[in-house]
Amino acid sequence: MAENVAFRIQVMDTIAALMTAAFGLVAALAWNSAIQWAVQQVFGTGSGAGLFVYAILVTILAVVAVILIGRYIAKLKAKMAPEKK
Repeated sequence: MAENVAFRIQVMDTIAALMTAAFGLVAALAWNSAIQWAVQQVFGTGSGAGLFVYAILVTILAVVAVILIGRYIAKLKAKMAPEKK
């Protein structure tokens, strides 16, 4: 029984890591054009400051997503772990 739980937790960890990586890539691709357009509207075309704003926004989105996925996996692990008496 304990081996089965340990295996399931390992599978969940792996899936969470893959989901996190996939989400980061998909989010970056999906928001790429929209954020670049918005930054160009504010800072103008070819602005170095605009590129930094863009990078910061994408980073914030990725960090929030990773934190939320990590919290969810921690809750699942707590539910699946055998109770210690």
